[in-house]
Amino acid sequence: MRAVDRTAVPRSKGVDVPNRLGRIDPRPTPVGTTNPRLSVRGRIILRVNSDRDDRAGVHPRYRLPSLTVLAAIAVVWEAVKALFALPSYQLPHLYEIAADFLRTGAGGERWLWIMAQNAAYTALESLVGFTLGGVTGLAIAIGFAHSRWLERGLLPYVIASQTVPILAIAPMVVVWLGTSWFSKAVIAAYLTFFPVTVNMSRGLRAVDPDALALMRALAASPRQIFFKLRFPAALPYLFTALRISATASVVGAIVGELPVGSRFGMGVVIINAAQYYNWRPANLWAAILVSAVIGILFYQAVAATERRIVSWSRTVPAV
Repeated sequence: MRAVDRTAVPRSKGVDVPNRLGRIDPRPTPVGTTNPRLSVRGRIILRVNSDRDDRAGVHPRYRLPSLTVLAAIAVVWEAVKALFALPSYQLPHLYEIAADFLRTGAGGERWLWIMAQNAAYTALESLVGFTLGGVTGLAIAIGFAHSRWLERGLLPYVIASQTVPILAIAPMVVVWLGTSWFSKAVIAAYLTFFPVTVNMSRGLRAVDPDALALMRALAASPRQIFFKLRFPAALPYLFTALRISATASVVGAIVGELPVGSRFGMGVVIINAAQYYNWRPANLWAAILVSAVIGILFYQAVAATERRIVSWSRTVPAV
């Protein structure tokens, strides 16, 4: 009888791997070796996890292109001003725009603090409008997905609502609801609900036919099909729409602040800065910069949420 050397090759606890006949092979895999059946799968998992971290923007090198473009814009800005000898009322220096934040206002406060207060007010209006418009658009899209009759009857009016200029709608909403922050939120919601409605209407129907047939074969209820199949499949469509709506809500809130009677918000700052543009042009550019930052932050917040929730939808890169 042959002696068995139990110390020749160390054994791990192993992983049960199906053999060619579909049965579980209980033999453990030796330590230090790679199971050919698992090597490709393991590499795919590692690639997916590493790509997920990279796409989440964890590594600083993914921020380098944005910083490079920003530096290029600054260089071109100053080069154009110097090359064409543009006066400050046409194109101020970047340092003049930065210095405007440190300028003292009429009340003795720094403009940095004044901008921050108005930016917070606009951000609140945008957030409420973004939420209200997103929920409204989602509800309409769900109704469209469940009723073709409702979609055919209501969709033309949903599309027609976006053909009316927002500058014509905003004064009417302010007259109806007053000059409070809620009227601006409603105007922001007006620009927000449409992308969500259109994208989710398509996303809720973009279901794998085989998966839908399987759910029906398993006698799944319409509610189970919606929450376990349709809605998860539509999440990429939803977040694509929310990215668009995030910046649109900021635009809607600022437009809502433009009519006479508004006291706070970046729209008010922009109107006041435009009146004194020839005398103090850097103030208007500073207001535009702050408004852009609000929109960028909203967009990045939605993008970060999307990376957390629908990271499973990304295509696995080739090995």
